[in-house]
Amino acid sequence: MSLLSRVREDIQAARAHDPAARGPLEVFFLYSGLHAVWWHRVSHALWRRGLRFVPRAISQATRFFTGIEIHPGATIGRRLFIDHGMGIVIGETAEVGDDVLIYHGVTLGGTGHQSGKRHPTVGDRAVLGAGAKLLGDIVIGADSAVGANAVVVRSAPAWTTLTGIPATARPRRGAPVAEHPNTADFYVI
Repeated sequence: MSLLSRVREDIQAARAHDPAARGPLEVFFLYSGLHAVWWHRVSHALWRRGLRFVPRAISQATRFFTGIEIHPGATIGRRLFIDHGMGIVIGETAEVGDDVLIYHGVTLGGTGHQSGKRHPTVGDRAVLGAGAKLLGDIVIGADSAVGANAVVVRSAPAWTTLTGIPATARPRRGAPVAEHPNTADFYVI
């Protein structure tokens, strides 16, 4: 997929998620969440080639200009939309699926100094509410929703709603019947 196709795809995703988006030029020039994602793609490509200093410098400059810190080692899927992105932190080993929506103040963080995978994995089409904190090597299933200010420290299956401190899980409204896991499979943190 060409760079221009990716940019168009990102702009369309932003317009689909944000009713305040007036047009593609406004989104292209004024949406800091998209700028952060685009610069992350550059830094991530360099990171994958074994460079370390330049990608980290790019991510820090991007943080300075956008208020969004995405580590160059993080893996970000297609059409990620960051709405009102100030204060977002996405750690080095985080993985974010396709078509994810992230609101301001979200952290995908680690919980210690261990090496290896130490940040969350977020499934496709998940929605992460303002101020949500997802911590540690956990997996949030596809089509899940994390409520505003929730603190999530345990994995959850697809089609889950996670709310509270610490977060509790329940089936997400609107899930297809076949997708609902057995209620007994849900945990309470």
